[in-house]
Amino acid sequence: MEAQASTTKRNPNLILDVNESPKKISQWLILAIQHVLAMFVACITVPLIVFNGYVDANGVSLTQTMIAPTLVAAGLGTIIYLLLTKMKSPVFLASSFAYMGPMAAALSLGSTSASTPNLWALPIGMAFVGAVYVIVALVIKFCGVGWLNKLLPTIVIGPVIMVIGLSLSTSAISNLTASTNESYNLVSIACGLIGMVVTALCSHYGKKTVALIPFVLGMVAGYAAAALFTAIGYYGCGNEYFQIIDWSPLINNFSPVTWKSFISIPDFLFLTKSTAPITGSQIGTIALLFIPVSFVTICEHIGDHKNLSEILNRDLLVDPGLTNTLMGDGIATAVSGIICGAANTTYGENVAVVGVTKIASTKVVFLAALMAVALGFLSPVMALTMTIPKCVTGGVSLILYGFIAASGVKMLINEHIDMGKTKNIFVASVILVSGIGGLAFNFGDIKNPVISITSIAVSMILGIIMNLILSDKKPKDKDKKTEQIENTDPTPANEVKPVEQTTVSK
Repeated sequence: MEAQASTTKRNPNLILDVNESPKKISQWLILAIQHVLAMFVACITVPLIVFNGYVDANGVSLTQTMIAPTLVAAGLGTIIYLLLTKMKSPVFLASSFAYMGPMAAALSLGSTSASTPNLWALPIGMAFVGAVYVIVALVIKFCGVGWLNKLLPTIVIGPVIMVIGLSLSTSAISNLTASTNESYNLVSIACGLIGMVVTALCSHYGKKTVALIPFVLGMVAGYAAAALFTAIGYYGCGNEYFQIIDWSPLINNFSPVTWKSFISIPDFLFLTKSTAPITGSQIGTIALLFIPVSFVTICEHIGDHKNLSEILNRDLLVDPGLTNTLMGDGIATAVSGIICGAANTTYGENVAVVGVTKIASTKVVFLAALMAVALGFLSPVMALTMTIPKCVTGGVSLILYGFIAASGVKMLINEHIDMGKTKNIFVASVILVSGIGGLAFNFGDIKNPVISITSIAVSMILGIIMNLILSDKKPKDKDKKTEQIENTDPTPANEVKPVEQTTVSK
């Protein structure tokens, strides 16, 4: 009972703890919008990449039509997770990058043409992933989580969290340097850096509401700067170099003005007709594509929850329990597969928002999930968010992703990990170099691997192996060496050592 009470004790370092909520509706709304903005770019990146070059039965590009369903799936998945964890874990779920390789391979199964995907292969694959999560959750329920602490100690989890943040650095930089004409643009970079600086200033010097929404204010400042450059430089002077924002999605939404310009039903995957049939042998292939990766994302799931536990000062693996968090993540992934074909996973970006703002309210995250669902149906809002330039999100991501990496360092410091020990040095070194260096395990065709284990997962696996084979030296070994030194001491027992005499005289 004492252990359970300690896990639910309020964290004084948080402005809003897990079970608390903002006093004003306006604060509630703006805090939720902050979470939506944090996950938006990464969430829609998965359909943009995976469905690139594919069209549906009507010949419409899937890269655009699957964005809205992916956002809806992220919101519904987060709601499922929050309910199954009894509103005790402020986690936001959205589309996972780890499954993009298997998704691309599954889409080509039995396809009659290069542009016709086998869409129903995706929900089948995600059903396998959800089943694996549920089975692992049940095993943990009956066997406990003590073995996980031995398998994944702080010296493994800390560097892995650092890798998660640092591995995203390339994504942040690519977004920061992106421009509408796909060329290097210093004005775009300046807009992103304005967003970054405003975010940092608001978080560090801001008071009251300003301190609570630094990322929203940073995005607004970056967007305003981009709009100013675009209006004056591009529309005013006709210089394409200053076209930072592309307002065509917003313009096309109201050209012409119909009821779909305001509300539209997303093209959910289960409503889309698949032209490629599914055979029994293909189901086995789909299982081999997705099941191995599910064990990798389970490790990432545990790492994210350990990181969040450090921020909240409560062990989420105990309360609400790893069984409930895995159940929520797995079931959310199965549901997401039916809606958009993508898997759901915990988002480090939103964990960073919790860490920076000190707002851990699950009610805020719940409202953000509802907003993500609504976003898929509200055409004007969807069109407006599509106009946010990548450079602005990239600038803010410099802080978001950096905070994730810094959280890993903080974990090592708080747990008093002795980096003077060679074992700890070797474990951390292997994880950092393999993870940041991009070491991945690919099985099958080299150019189009059937199964691919991401560098983050590989670094965790290698860290676990290194930690297991390099055992800590037992204290008794040190005691034996001390006894041997004392036995070889030539000074008689009844004679005071000169050094000791000198010490006493001082």
